[in-house]
Amino acid sequence: MKRFTVFLTAVLGLLLSGCDAFRTLSDKRLPASLGTPYELIVVCPQNDWTGELGDTIRKVFTAPVPYLNQTEPLFDVLRVLPDGFTNMVVKHRNILKVVVGPAIAQAGIAVQYDLEAAPQIVMTLQGPDEKAVTDYLSAHREEAVYALEKAERDRALAYAGKFGEPHLQEVMRQRFGVEMRVPKGYVLAADQPDFVWARYEYPAASQGFFAYSYPYEGKQSLSEEALLAARNRFAARIPGPSDGSYMTTSPVIEPAYRMFRMEGRIWVELRGFWDVEGDFMGGPFVSYTTVDKATGRVFTLDCYVYSPKLHKRNFVRGVEHLLYGIEFPQAEPAEKARR
Repeated sequence: MKRFTVFLTAVLGLLLSGCDAFRTLSDKRLPASLGTPYELIVVCPQNDWTGELGDTIRKVFTAPVPYLNQTEPLFDVLRVLPDGFTNMVVKHRNILKVVVGPAIAQAGIAVQYDLEAAPQIVMTLQGPDEKAVTDYLSAHREEAVYALEKAERDRALAYAGKFGEPHLQEVMRQRFGVEMRVPKGYVLAADQPDFVWARYEYPAASQGFFAYSYPYEGKQSLSEEALLAARNRFAARIPGPSDGSYMTTSPVIEPAYRMFRMEGRIWVELRGFWDVEGDFMGGPFVSYTTVDKATGRVFTLDCYVYSPKLHKRNFVRGVEHLLYGIEFPQAEPAEKARR
């Protein structure tokens, strides 16, 4: 089985050598930002865009999202010339500005927020020449992508906090003892002592999650084999469209497994594809598992997407954000960590 095991103990933000990160504060009321989630405006001169720097920008920000049924990029990149960066464009939600000139001492990235609209992130990639800027972006691609992804995630969490589903949040609190920000639109589909299933139905797609809990029996409970067995056991409670059909994990492509630390708590991620036993349905899933030491039980949040006709990236990102809306009242105190 493909294995990715990562322990992250500190936030790897953009506070790197030659890289300034700061938040712009303003008393004025800003207009709402424009654009769709995971859309990125790149403001770049023609000669830089058609050269190695432009190739690197596209390589970094349009890299394929892993474990989707079709190839989809991290971001939908739209390029504009500096002369075209006016009017409505300056109010876009995600902006990357490229500035190259000998007056700039060293390459780096500056990050600003809410300059012309809110919520908005504006990243300025700058340096004395094209090679210096290209090398810098290549070396710090993960941090640059993370800053943009976190901005999108923070927007989703803010929305869920403002427009949530109180009933579902109460169900999660009663069943598992966790606080969870569930965005408006999710409907409770099943409520059992150790299992909760909720779904968000669109005309041509579906997002959903199911949470479950069971006794912790030592480190082996977090092994790949144990987690897959548990997933299939609880997923079988989700019925398919035909009599006797149910959800299961696809055996065609083995899920990826990795450990990470977030806010002092160790989580295990499984990412792969689900099928329906006895019918023809499927799609991507991602599950997050941790141990609730206060209760001595394993807790899993399993998220899935069904979208046979539409692109899946934004639906998958939407369910991924659910993890960041979970809080354990007695979580271990520790330094916040980026996964």
